[in-house]
Amino acid sequence: MNDNLDTAERDKFAALASEWWDDAGAARTLHDINPCRLDYVQRQCRLDGALLADVGCGGGIFSESLARAGARVTAIDAAAELIEVARRHAQGAATPVHYETLTAEALAARQPAHFDVVTCMELVEHVPSPASLIDACARLLRPGGVLVMSTLNRGPLAYAAGIVLAEYVLRLLPRGTHDYAQFLRPAELAALAREAGLVTRDIRGMHYNPLTRRARLVGAPVVNYLATFARADA
Repeated sequence: MNDNLDTAERDKFAALASEWWDDAGAARTLHDINPCRLDYVQRQCRLDGALLADVGCGGGIFSESLARAGARVTAIDAAAELIEVARRHAQGAATPVHYETLTAEALAARQPAHFDVVTCMELVEHVPSPASLIDACARLLRPGGVLVMSTLNRGPLAYAAGIVLAEYVLRLLPRGTHDYAQFLRPAELAALAREAGLVTRDIRGMHYNPLTRRARLVGAPVVNYLATFARADA
């Protein structure tokens, strides 16, 4: 559990476990952007019946949506507290998700080339080695498999919106949620994916309106963005 894991980052999110499913709490933006993220994944790949690994699942908001869309979901996170919250909620909602406290690297060592789809949302900017994480996600994929990721661009608008506005002005996120130096430009993310044997299939921006609490897909990946990669040997 210590491979490619920043324990301070893990503990920061684990501290939010008790309010993870409160759509007015500290994780409210995850609830708000969840429909947009699901829509994007469904545009990129077939979920019904797919074996899917949700890497960095937190308390399971996105994992449950994927399962309700028909995927057979294994969801992992390094924070045991969040996995416990996710398990309890899934049981109460009668949503079939298999949860484990694991890193992507550990799951890839155990189940290489096992999954049709891997999702990894808002995690790559929180690990010591993005390259290691992306490589692990690639190793989880079967030939023809698809990796979908989301993160934040590294640029002035992302700093202004993702940190200054979100954390300090509007307080949509707890202060210190993000480290600007850890943000990845789309070209950097694509380069890491290429090194892991993946080809870039799509990169799309996501715009979040804090007034309406809705997110939508946009063309330019200026602040938040989603990206789809496929196994190069497909």
